Amino acid sequence: MITATPRKDLLLMGIFTLAVLTMPIWLAPIGASYPDLLQRFAIFGIFAIGFNILFGLTGYLSFGHAAFLGVGSYTAVWSFKLLSMSVVPAIIFGVITSGLFAVVIGYISLRRSGIYFSILTLAFAQMSYNLAYSVLTPITNGETGLQLALDDPRSLDNLVGVAATEGIPPTNFFGMEMSGYPGFYFCAVLMIIGFYISMRIFRSPFGMMLKAVKSNSNRMSYTGLNMRPYTLTAFVISGMYAGLAGSLMAVTDPLAGAERMQWTASGEVVLMTILGGVGTLIGPVIGAGVIKYFENIFSAINENVLHGIFSFLPEFLQDGVVAVLSLFVGEGWHLTLGMLFMLIVIFLPGGMVEGFSRIYQRIRNRNNKNNGTADPVGSTHVQPGE
Repeated sequence: MITATPRKDLLLMGIFTLAVLTMPIWLAPIGASYPDLLQRFAIFGIFAIGFNILFGLTGYLSFGHAAFLGVGSYTAVWSFKLLSMSVVPAIIFGVITSGLFAVVIGYISLRRSGIYFSILTLAFAQMSYNLAYSVLTPITNGETGLQLALDDPRSLDNLVGVAATEGIPPTNFFGMEMSGYPGFYFCAVLMIIGFYISMRIFRSPFGMMLKAVKSNSNRMSYTGLNMRPYTLTAFVISGMYAGLAGSLMAVTDPLAGAERMQWTASGEVVLMTILGGVGTLIGPVIGAGVIKYFENIFSAINENVLHGIFSFLPEFLQDGVVAVLSLFVGEGWHLTLGMLFMLIVIFLPGGMVEGFSRIYQRIRNRNNKNNGTADPVGSTHVQPGE
């Protein structure tokens, strides 16, 4: 059985924190160090970490988590409009509202399991999308989306004398504007905190109980233990993570639209989690980063860029190479992502983390062989990102 010691958890936490806070440095060579993309890495990392608490621990696959993402965004924008441009109340209300919404959806959906649970969550998400798009237009502003306006009351700001003189004021954290790199580091710190909470849940007796549900829910029910409170709690926590991610989307870009509730957004977080590694701590964050990188960088590569890259080739050969590669970049970036996802599912069912673990184990075995030592038979190690 693979176990983790507090020392190893502390090491993992330290490496993760250092990697996140230095992202603008080590992502610069691959063109992914600009603030807007870094903010997306952090926000969708939070979304995927929360989703993994439900899917990775209990095995319950939700196709409706985008509903909580949208609820968090709408709540945060309404907080900006009615109360203050401070991000603190916006995030608090966004997380609480999403949690309450998750209680209702989870209480109903968790009466079923397997594919029926997935279909129920998908149905709730689509109902939420249609309500936001057409029925609840006084609250959501329909297809136009909810945006800030000059005549918004912002009662708390006016109460303390922080009134806008020209234009719409930016969102702020105790006076610090949440745009550019300050916005990224704010999201990054929250992702680090979210990762730590997720780690504690994974290592706790509560987390072990959820893993037991995933392993054999029927056997658990035979013991007479009611598992629904545990799964509902995991569902609500996961929904609150999604609400936090939605709130941060509004913090960095103060608007909310119904498109954030579409089933495609729910499917995206599923892909992130599977691509990185379901049930691992670091996997969902890696998956979120890979997908957002493909979406923002690969989609921007066009034929002109490719011609510039392969300008050293003879013209006839250059045209052929560009014609082939152009199918996989630009508008065809989904094809590249689909092929990568297919390869991961076929050859690395444990996601990218499994691939890193295999590389780590091969290096370890080679070093042991060179040193004339070998791992004891039956020994186990905590794999990277476990």
